[in-house]
Amino acid sequence: MEKPKLQLVWIKRDLRTRDHAPLAEAEASGLSYRVIFIFEPSMLAHPDCSNRHLRFQWQSIQDMQERLGRPVNVFWGEAEAVFAGLMSVYQVTRVLSYQESGIEKTFLRDKAIAKLLGDNGVEWQEFQRNGVFRGIKDRVDWDKRWFATMAEPLIENGYRASRFEEEEGPLLGTLADDFAIPADWLRRLEAPSVGMQLGGESLAWRYLQGFLSDRHKSYHYHISKPMQSRGSCSRLSVYIAWGNLSIKQIYQAAKSLSKEQKNGRAITAFLSRIKWHDHFVQKFEQECTYEYRAVNRAFEDLGAENDADLLKAWKEGRTGYPLVDANMRALAATGWINFRMRAMLVSFLTHHLDIDWRLGVYHLAQFFLDYEPGIHYTQFQMQAGTTGTNTVR
Repeated sequence: MEKPKLQLVWIKRDLRTRDHAPLAEAEASGLSYRVIFIFEPSMLAHPDCSNRHLRFQWQSIQDMQERLGRPVNVFWGEAEAVFAGLMSVYQVTRVLSYQESGIEKTFLRDKAIAKLLGDNGVEWQEFQRNGVFRGIKDRVDWDKRWFATMAEPLIENGYRASRFEEEEGPLLGTLADDFAIPADWLRRLEAPSVGMQLGGESLAWRYLQGFLSDRHKSYHYHISKPMQSRGSCSRLSVYIAWGNLSIKQIYQAAKSLSKEQKNGRAITAFLSRIKWHDHFVQKFEQECTYEYRAVNRAFEDLGAENDADLLKAWKEGRTGYPLVDANMRALAATGWINFRMRAMLVSFLTHHLDIDWRLGVYHLAQFFLDYEPGIHYTQFQMQAGTTGTNTVR
């Protein structure tokens, strides 16, 4: 019996339904497709991952399903095993996804998936994510290309009115059972996120609209202030990190404001930081060793005291320095503090406590609800003074 044909849309850090190229391509083909998301145990075991990240992704998936009108099939297993399982019962014709500027571990995973799909004659079409360009050797003319990308029309996604069940039905074979989320992990995913921003495209748009309609007007005044920044900053970083919004959506929404609707100085400052986001992710896209090796190799031999008690005190917010401790505790409770305070935590760790940056980098990665590898590791090294080009903060 011939296997049923199927396309797969592999969702990673693009948990939205609008301005979504892979979903648009799947719909345009007119062929059957499934939307899949994979929780990979090896990635969850990496020290940059935390329950708060997973809960946010889970919340985003639930919101996405409602907006799509079809399920996002969630698998628990290594990506290679999941794709092998899908290909065993379906004739997978094409996989559609966004490129991922992730850590070295996800890069190696993607190489393995590319080989697996290629060996089975399956096309994998990857789309550019935000204003980050794969395969470039330097950043000459990067600004020009970024602005050109931001000026391109948004993708107007539309979805078929027919019921999903009439087209694809339930998963075939034992796939649903073989890759089911373990009960203990499901409880973690469904646990409440007390004190933290909740995931989902619907909430992302509310935050964006609230910022552009009113909150942005104090953005440039309060951006560096620990307390006021909580209301005056956009608070979109987490929705950007997990792809509830695209950079282009945010950029064009901000640019569309009339003179009467906006504080021009504030919006200009905001847009410059939106561009910086992709600038740093581009750096990481070209060199993912930022995660574990000093950019300037000379700092590898510098040495540090690495006092274990001081490191523990820093992690727990009990160093005795009130501003340091208050920010660490706020971060633990809410998943967010502003940029200046993030820089201060890293600077204090490395320069005042004389602790190697690598001993703190995963701790903050776990705490940041808006953890984006391309931002996190490049900024961490900048604040730690190990780039060789930036002065000590």
